Amino acid sequence: MIPWLETSTPFPDVSEALTMDAPGLLAAGADLSPQRLLSAYRNGIFPWFSEGQPILWWSTDPRMVLMTERFRISESLGKTLRKVERSMQGERRWEVRFDSAFETVMRCCAAPRKDGPGTWISDDIIKGYCALHALGHAHSSELWLDGELVGGAYGVCIGRMFYGESMFARVTDGSKVALAYLVAFLRSHGVTMIDCQQETEHLASLGAAPIARAAFLTHLRRAIDEPDIATWKPVAPFAYAR
Repeated sequence: MIPWLETSTPFPDVSEALTMDAPGLLAAGADLSPQRLLSAYRNGIFPWFSEGQPILWWSTDPRMVLMTERFRISESLGKTLRKVERSMQGERRWEVRFDSAFETVMRCCAAPRKDGPGTWISDDIIKGYCALHALGHAHSSELWLDGELVGGAYGVCIGRMFYGESMFARVTDGSKVALAYLVAFLRSHGVTMIDCQQETEHLASLGAAPIARAAFLTHLRRAIDEPDIATWKPVAPFAYAR
C-alpha cells in the first residue's frame, strides 16, 4: 500500500518508497501545481504515470544520473555537432536555441514515436511544466533546421541541479545535439549532475550510470541551495567534450 495525497498533504519520506512490485513508487494523488512539482524535485521525487492512472510519485533506488563531465560525444555525434556549429557561425541553416518554444518541445516529446505510441506526457503534465517554465524553473534546449524544430530536450532546474525529463528527434542525432549543448551550458555554470531518473541503455550510451539514492539525495541537497542560473544561452559543446 502507498499513501494517497490530497492537495495539502506533504510527501512521505522517500525511504518509504516500495522496494518490491513497483520499486520506487512512493505515493499517489495530489496535483501537478508548480508548488507540488517543486516540492517533489527538491526531495528527489518525480511524477510518472500512464493514461487512466492517478498521479503516481516515484523515488527510485538506485537513481540513474549523468555526471556532466562524463557525457560522451561519439564520433558520429561529433561530426553532426561540428556541422551545426559551422552553420551557426555562418549561414545559420542550423540553430540551437534555449527556451524559445518550450511547450512545443514538450508536445513533440509527447507525440507518437516511430517505434511505438506517444509517451506518458499528457495535457495536464504539459500545463504543469509550462507553469514551471513561466517561473523560470523549466527549460528547453532546441535544435532548429531552416526554421523548423527538429530536435529538443527539456527538464527542470533548481539551483545547480538539473532534472532531465524527455527528448525528441526528427532528424538523426537531433535530440543528442540538443542535449550536448545543454550539457555544455550546465557544465559552464557549475552543474555537475543531471538526474535521469530511470536506467536505460540509451542513457548509458551517453555516459549516464546508476548511483545509490542516498548519494543522489546528498548531492541534490547541496545543489538546490545554490543560486538559480539567471541567463540561459547555448554554449558550444566541444570545450566540454569527452
